[in-house]
Amino acid sequence: MDQPLLVFITVAEKRNFSRAAEELHMTQPAVSQYIQALERDFGTRLLERNNKYVGLNKAGEIVYHHAKEILGLYSKMQRLIDDTTNKTSGPLTIGASYTFGEYVLPRIMVKMLDQYPLVKPNISIGNTKEIAELVLQNQLDVGIVEGEFKSKKLIIEPFAKDTMYVVVGRQHPLAKVEGEIKPSELKDETWIVREDGSGTRDASEAMFRLLAIDPANLMEFGSIQLIKESVEAGIGISMLSHWAIRKELSMGVLQILNVQGLPFTREFSIVTTSPFRTKALDTFIDMVRKERIDKDTAEFQ
Repeated sequence: MDQPLLVFITVAEKRNFSRAAEELHMTQPAVSQYIQALERDFGTRLLERNNKYVGLNKAGEIVYHHAKEILGLYSKMQRLIDDTTNKTSGPLTIGASYTFGEYVLPRIMVKMLDQYPLVKPNISIGNTKEIAELVLQNQLDVGIVEGEFKSKKLIIEPFAKDTMYVVVGRQHPLAKVEGEIKPSELKDETWIVREDGSGTRDASEAMFRLLAIDPANLMEFGSIQLIKESVEAGIGISMLSHWAIRKELSMGVLQILNVQGLPFTREFSIVTTSPFRTKALDTFIDMVRKERIDKDTAEFQ
């Protein structure tokens, strides 16, 4: 482990030498010496100091960004080495986009922790773009993303399909329509969509192109739960994964529309940066792959 970089990262995140020293179980003078040595090595100041806090300057931001990557690689290397002699155990950092992370991942983790209790998972949830970036920066061992995700720097393995439906609240006028709805009947509706970078947003855009509609009224929300509650309240309509709406469908507060040309399907993919994997990571990926898919409904069984 590169101790000077670890000290630098801790000071940058704590924004205080004393708090960093306490976190690292070191004396404050020792922390200061590490920072001074690092600044000498780079030939420039990395931190701006005043009486209240310590902050990164431009050079410090560059070092901080790369130091996080370097320590991530150190940690991954150590776990791989330890893995050669140990059982499936140890830390496992998992990232997942919202749909998979909130509605599918929990059931996989229950199985994994039941069979491999020595694995210590740390799970992050974000949109597809955020999760992929964290995997690239070696801040995550693996990511599960949605949609037609592409990257030359990541190993991408599609492993499942997800079915998505247009949904409305039960009091919405379209909920009372019998039979198939033409896409043209939806163009004037208020559509509630996710933010840019989200796989669900990408799917919505792809669906608009597929149906040849260009909605004039879009509302952008950063949470699937908020979208569901807004649709239920009658604010607008949305397209969401079947996984995200199962509870609401069973309660009768949301209703699927029978839209001509739908439902829409997309892929879930596993993303990693290296073929070298710990036993814990290999085990997790294997369990994700083994989740069976029903080809007609694209639901996990």
